[in-house]
Amino acid sequence: MTVLKIARMGHPVLLERCRPVADPGAPEIRRLVRDMVETMEDAPGAGLAAPQVHVPLRLFVFRVRPDRSTGAPDDTVIGNTVVINPVVEPVGEEMHLRWEGCLSIPGLRAAVPRFRRVRYSGVDCDGQPITAEVGGFHAGVVQHENDHLDGILYPMRMTDFGRMGFNDEISRAQELAQRLEAIHAEWDGAAGNG
Repeated sequence: MTVLKIARMGHPVLLERCRPVADPGAPEIRRLVRDMVETMEDAPGAGLAAPQVHVPLRLFVFRVRPDRSTGAPDDTVIGNTVVINPVVEPVGEEMHLRWEGCLSIPGLRAAVPRFRRVRYSGVDCDGQPITAEVGGFHAGVVQHENDHLDGILYPMRMTDFGRMGFNDEISRAQELAQRLEAIHAEWDGAAGNG
């Protein structure tokens, strides 16, 4: 297996609409999937689409680790999974802002509007059908990776660029907000006892 080079924003492969995979079980597809999983784990990332490794085909790999799941029944924890020739459809019209990063846009993340719930289908490398209806992080990562197959990067979905920043700055701001919230809770508790 091989860790592949990840295309970064600005590379034309990331703006292409990808071609369907003709033979999901072909040796070169199986090898690509193994290498993509290794690359995703090495990065480390939650998902990786074929165009991100310079291959304009309709497939992506992803995972939902327990620490990323919201714990909701429809936010299924799932190990390394491939979806070939995916179809992703919203379930309902409800959307929310979801903080996302991308291996092709290193060091940044942003609040991206996404459907709360989606249904997806496709096949694996054995041609076995994959179908799920999911919400939470699981729904978000599937939408993000599927967008790559249509040449869409998450900034193209954004409506408020004030909610985009460098990972370290956003983490510092979130830590500060949590500390301030704890101080306010302490003050409120002290005021209630006085």
